[in-house]
Amino acid sequence: MTDSYLPQHGDNGYRTTEYDLELDYRPYAGRLSGKARISAVAERELAEVALDLGPFRINRVLVDGARPARYTHRADKLRVRPAKPLRAGAAFTVEVRYAGVPRPVRTRDWGDLGWEQLEEGALVASQPSGARSWFPCNDRPSDKAAYRIAVTAPSPYTVVANGTLTSRTISASTTTWVYEQPSPMASYLATVQIGPYELVEVQHPGQVPQPAAVPRRLLGRFEHDFARQPQMMTAFTDLFGPYPFDDYAVVVVDEELDVPVEAQGLSIFGANHVDGRRGSERLVAHELAHQWFGNSLTVADWRHIWLNEGFAKYAEWLWSEVSGGPSAAALAAKSRAKLALLRQDIRIGDPGLRRLFDDRLYERGGLTLHALRTVIGHAAFVKLLREWTASHRHGVVTTEEFIALAQRHSTHPLDGLFTMWLYDGKLPALPQPRH
Repeated sequence: MTDSYLPQHGDNGYRTTEYDLELDYRPYAGRLSGKARISAVAERELAEVALDLGPFRINRVLVDGARPARYTHRADKLRVRPAKPLRAGAAFTVEVRYAGVPRPVRTRDWGDLGWEQLEEGALVASQPSGARSWFPCNDRPSDKAAYRIAVTAPSPYTVVANGTLTSRTISASTTTWVYEQPSPMASYLATVQIGPYELVEVQHPGQVPQPAAVPRRLLGRFEHDFARQPQMMTAFTDLFGPYPFDDYAVVVVDEELDVPVEAQGLSIFGANHVDGRRGSERLVAHELAHQWFGNSLTVADWRHIWLNEGFAKYAEWLWSEVSGGPSAAALAAKSRAKLALLRQDIRIGDPGLRRLFDDRLYERGGLTLHALRTVIGHAAFVKLLREWTASHRHGVVTTEEFIALAQRHSTHPLDGLFTMWLYDGKLPALPQPRH
């Protein structure tokens, strides 16, 4: 399907099944060379395959490993024309060899997206539309595929990407790191982090592996600030169901970031989020929760963004409650009081492109879930969340699907609740607990 907010991105004429990326990055020159092999299936007869890709030099394009294909590359679209049209249902591959200095995608509302060169290394944060800054892709959230990402970088650098590290090969002056993410992943969640990091492990007896890449100077603070992440993993597994991936990595970049960034199986924090006092622990919970809500369950269209951000916001409050902090009810009341002082003109069920990451969407999304939990009760709420994550594991989701499932877990009609919280501009009152 074409995304309603970003219809110019992606191509709904095919669905991608796998990306195999081989990248060579030279940090001092800022130069990236890549070979991307994209496996896909045609949804209809295709005379042309469109890929999103920034202003790189294209060295070669092949279709199905055959002789070079004809293509055009302008306005961040690589349009490939096979020798003959691809029939509906046909599996095919496109291989693109490209090179250049990757530039972030500049946006009016969200700043720079995608590949960003750091003083030492690089950072990638692509949500919602920055993936084209570093590889050719079908850049729409509903198109999910497996990934293999191999990155060659100077040996003093550590490379972290999505999935499990399957090999690390050292040559004279460079090291090639290979990561594999077999679980389907949207292109905006693909990432590469390169820097002079120390590789450590968050303690996880009997748990999902939780590796971390951290600047040496921040190791002590990191060990304190992230010490409760394994308990978060346990708490969220109880509430949301099994953790959906093979491991969960954390990268702390030696830069200040406005907010942390989630990628699939991986979250990226700034040095400012590691203060040695657990001052950002709610954000640690927020990013971990995105592994269920956003990464395993990915929105079918950006208008459903509250299914990512509202759930991650509410996970902050749930973590506070189970870890001995203020209750979710207390935090919800505080959030509502804060929102009541702001303009009440956002409809989080369809907020519009410019408001995808509006703070009010996060807060009101959390309040929507607290209102739902209050009405149906905690036990039914947990059953609902666990069924939601299980039935759509590694798939795409919509608001309408969540509302329908919630109704099956409620003895009371919920249409009015969801209409008020998701689609009315005016801020509703929080419901009172039933006794």
